[in-house]
Amino acid sequence: MTTVEKYFKTISDVPVEDYFAPGHRLCAGCGASIAIKLAMKAIKSPTIVVNATGCIEVATSMFPYVSWRVPWVHVAFENTAAVASGISEGLKILNKKRGKIMYDVIAIGGDGGTFDIGLQALSGALERGHKMLYICYDNEAYMNTGVQRSGATPIGAVTTTSPAGEIIPGKRERKKDLIGIVAAHRIPYAATASISHPLDFINKVRKALEINGPTFIHVITPCTLGWRYPPSLTVKIARLAVETRYFPVFEVEDGRVKINIRVSRPKPLEEFLQVQGRFRHLLDDRNRDVLEALKKQVEENWNKLVKLEELGVYI
Repeated sequence: MTTVEKYFKTISDVPVEDYFAPGHRLCAGCGASIAIKLAMKAIKSPTIVVNATGCIEVATSMFPYVSWRVPWVHVAFENTAAVASGISEGLKILNKKRGKIMYDVIAIGGDGGTFDIGLQALSGALERGHKMLYICYDNEAYMNTGVQRSGATPIGAVTTTSPAGEIIPGKRERKKDLIGIVAAHRIPYAATASISHPLDFINKVRKALEINGPTFIHVITPCTLGWRYPPSLTVKIARLAVETRYFPVFEVEDGRVKINIRVSRPKPLEEFLQVQGRFRHLLDDRNRDVLEALKKQVEENWNKLVKLEELGVYI
């Protein structure tokens, strides 16, 4: 592997090697594929990837082809973090028997396999303190199995199991605070990221891999199919998620909060919503109350984050 600086100052500093190869079957404009490609740019030593069932796994491992140029393990939805922690501990044993083996372990799961099905295994791995990085690519629904709602789906969003009509105005429940759940385990490092800000994301992956303990990154990855927009708008929509404060970008390092992308003058949330078919019904007057509820949640989340940064602690 090419020797590179610890962190990257410009996009031209990023290695040209691709450990996530082209030719996979992911959709044109897939936000998750961009996230994984960027993450693989940050690896600094031999790396083992543990990948939950989901869009990334299915579309990158269709026999007899595979898109991974690093050791890669496919596991079930529910046990990604458990398998990654087992590999991490196995490497410790090999280190004792055969000398130092420089391998990093990265677990990758979508929002369904992280917010919901795999949450128990993730909590256990964080509590036990294994050296591993878990990356959750969040497209806010179970996209691989038919766009069903997940714990990551925000209030008002349309999915096949939370349709918008005369009775139901999309999903009725708010999105889980996953980063809050993770940070409550008092791990050394947890962060959010967006594919619209690649250097921030790549450097966070690099930082996480440098830490001797469990780390976690939650990256927003728009989905053309589930979010209902043209493939060319993926990065624009990811950027709007940040610029409207819908998805704040920050990190929690040793319990201290730092907002990485400060949005002092946010764009109207409607700019983010109106380009997505899953939210278009919220712009109808009859769903005004749902729109206002979503706006209130976005504002509350941002104000809480600012206050926590001022206090110097996350929880």
